[in-house]
Amino acid sequence: MSDTDGKKPLGLSGGARSGQVKQSFARGRTKNVVVETKRKRVVAPKPGTQTAAQQSASGSKGKAGVTDAEMERRLKALQAAKAREAEEDERRKREEEERAQERERRRAELEAKEREEREREELLRQKAEEDERRKREAEEARNRPAAAVADAPAADKPDRSRNLGPDAKPGGRDAPRRRDDDSGKPKGGDSRRSGKLTVNQALRGGEGRQRSLASMRRKQERQRQKGGSSGPQEKVIRTVQLPEAITVSELANRMTERVADVVKALMQNGIMATQTQSIDADTAELIIEEFGHKVQRVSDADVEQVIDVAEDKDEDLKARAPVITIMGHVDHGKTSLLDAIRNARVVAGEAGGITQHIGAYQVKQGDATLTFLDTPGHAAFTSMRARGAQVTDIVVLVVAADDAVMPQTVEAINHAKAAEVPMIVAINKVDLPAADPDKVRTDLLQHEVIVEKMSGEVQDVEVSAQTGQGLDQLLEAIALQAEILELKANPDRAAQGAVIEAQLDVGRGPVATVLVQNGTLKQGDIFVVGEQWGKVRAMENDQGKRVNEAGPSVPVEVLGINGTPEAGDVLNVVQSEAQAREIAEFRAQQAKDKRAALGAATTLDQLLAQAKADEDVSELPVLVKADVQGSAEAIIQAMEKIGNDEVRVRVLHSGVGAITESDIGLAEASKAPVIGFNVRANAPARAAANQKGVEIRYYSVIYDLVDDVKAAASGLLSAEIKENFIGYAEIKETFRVTGVGNVAGCLVTEGVARRSAGVRLLRDNVVIHEGTLKTLKRFKDEVKEVQSGQECGMAFENYDDIRQGDVIEIFEREEVERSLA
Repeated sequence: MSDTDGKKPLGLSGGARSGQVKQSFARGRTKNVVVETKRKRVVAPKPGTQTAAQQSASGSKGKAGVTDAEMERRLKALQAAKAREAEEDERRKREEEERAQERERRRAELEAKEREEREREELLRQKAEEDERRKREAEEARNRPAAAVADAPAADKPDRSRNLGPDAKPGGRDAPRRRDDDSGKPKGGDSRRSGKLTVNQALRGGEGRQRSLASMRRKQERQRQKGGSSGPQEKVIRTVQLPEAITVSELANRMTERVADVVKALMQNGIMATQTQSIDADTAELIIEEFGHKVQRVSDADVEQVIDVAEDKDEDLKARAPVITIMGHVDHGKTSLLDAIRNARVVAGEAGGITQHIGAYQVKQGDATLTFLDTPGHAAFTSMRARGAQVTDIVVLVVAADDAVMPQTVEAINHAKAAEVPMIVAINKVDLPAADPDKVRTDLLQHEVIVEKMSGEVQDVEVSAQTGQGLDQLLEAIALQAEILELKANPDRAAQGAVIEAQLDVGRGPVATVLVQNGTLKQGDIFVVGEQWGKVRAMENDQGKRVNEAGPSVPVEVLGINGTPEAGDVLNVVQSEAQAREIAEFRAQQAKDKRAALGAATTLDQLLAQAKADEDVSELPVLVKADVQGSAEAIIQAMEKIGNDEVRVRVLHSGVGAITESDIGLAEASKAPVIGFNVRANAPARAAANQKGVEIRYYSVIYDLVDDVKAAASGLLSAEIKENFIGYAEIKETFRVTGVGNVAGCLVTEGVARRSAGVRLLRDNVVIHEGTLKTLKRFKDEVKEVQSGQECGMAFENYDDIRQGDVIEIFEREEVERSLA
């Protein structure tokens, strides 16, 4: 019997209708599928039956036995499923839109790149065709000289193509709009509008940026008015005055060349510089010669011609007092000797009994006047001693008879020799029991200083600053040496002097101690000193008295400077305030340009090498404020000498005057202490330091300052690991112990074996393992140490390759704190 007998086949043909369903796949793919949906059959309730509400009220069950609560739960589940399906559809549509936008963006980027590539290729092709066209025109012009002569009478006729630029061809009124078939360039593609100069064009050496259309028209209009031709004019050769540093734009102006051409020439020479950057004189000279101009180097002396440097006539010269500089090692009695000479207590005013400033004093010796310069003897003041030797006439070298020649004594000798200044040796402290003047004379022979007692030419005098012994002989020797030198100067000219010391006084402003070397400095004179200028408002001599003028070899304190000059600067009197201001501004700008040129000359490789070298170096930053310029300079030089390859001291800022609130702000940002040398912090600075936790250290003796900074820098050094060998043991037998591994039966042959110590395993005096002991036993007991001559058992941590006859080396590691020398 067939399965279909008496039954209709299953299907939806009678109550179904067709429709389409959109299926979504991965990667945004979709597909439409034709489906058949079944029609809903609406069943009308039969008369006499109860409605759903009536059934719910009566609590009866439905046709399928489903309760109302179950039906309500199913309806809620159905609604939740529909809501989830709607959210899923919304999310799917949003993702499809995002994917479409991403595809559109990528397509736009690809099209933009392709368009840029096509434009670049088109520009290169047009440039090549333009070059070829120009070469062809130049060859045709050379091949047709006769035709040009024959057409000369026709030049009187008006030529409409003259307004079309140098590359235009005659062709009537439509010539400017005609396409140039030879060049292959599109309409309107004139090379005059080729755009900005790019780095590639500059390095490739192409035409570069051309004139604008308006500029070309103005040039052609000027040429028409002059009646001249549009041919190239002869280049004007100029003489360019070249200072030590110059900006690119200023160089272009002096050569009357376009700034873009100068920048391109610098690029072709491997120098990337903008028009506002400074370049050094050598680089600028190469550029000037490349453009065909002549170079005239300009120095500071050429710019400062207002300063009178004329030679004095012999009849104008008059005798002047000698300038004597006292030099020597620290604590050899220099200031005490000068104190004895001038009958004043100078040492009592110096912190710690040592001189930390250059003092200038005048002493009367009979009818003559002697000017003394007292320089510090500490190693940190080497540069101050060097400046003292440059302005002095006679050097008095003070050597203690009980201490002989010391390092700073040798430096003083070298300074005196470099300045070619005669020297007088004063052997001090001869009154002490340990004094040995002959040893001093013998030690001086090693440094090519031969005194008169040793058959030399250098005068030597034995003195005692405490008892006054030999002071008269010393002054006589100085007077004799001064008479031999025949020192003269012209007091009737504009003053010239040297700054011995400079400081910032709270009440008086910048103050400079000046030693007048030539001329007479008067109150009211306008002067320039280094990068500063001013007018002499007041002058004080070495005794603190006001004076109206100072002649040659007279030291005075000058008030009225607009800033603090550097110690060693030269003071020159000028005629007007405008000249002084101009010279000072020029010197300041020169110094700034020179620093900028040095910074610009640094290459990227040098910067990377410097950064790599500084990676492993620890730095101790400090801020230094001092009372005078010389002390600040000496402290900076001392700080630079502290350190080694691992640690160094870096002076963030140094200055003269009190510690201010801005110094505290810089110290807080840099986490650096502030060092005050003979200065104090003002009230706002103290309050800011307490609030921000910035340490301020005050010093009056440079010994203590250097020692403290050196100790702080030593704290940045990593500790040194030192090994101490405490014993040796020889392996007599090896055993295998379960749970432990190979155990060595050893005999301690030397020293002691400790369980906490490190060990090395030696085989034929070659180290094959280094580690720690896992166990150290004496018989069956675990012990801390085993003495020499006793047997023990040892096992290594994570190592089992031990053999009979091996030697165990036992050592301990110790961390040793390091310090800077």
